[in-house]
Amino acid sequence: MKITTEAEYLAALARIDVILDAPLGSPEEAELMRLAAAIEEYEDAHYPIEPPTPEAAAEFRTEQEAGEDG
Repeated sequence: MKITTEAEYLAALARIDVILDAPLGSPEEAELMRLAAAIEEYEDAHYPIEPPTPEAAAEFRTEQEAGEDG
């Protein structure tokens, strides 16, 4: 399965909401796995997440360390 349009992407997300709690070994679980893989591939191509800048990474680490203290 390949998602090629935004409409297909949105439909796949909606379908996942419906079958998210599919029983193990069911046809819906197999469908869920296929949809998840197709969504991931589409998102990687259309909504890439850039690595953080060094400054942003340092700020995040500082925030994480502050949270560990409290």
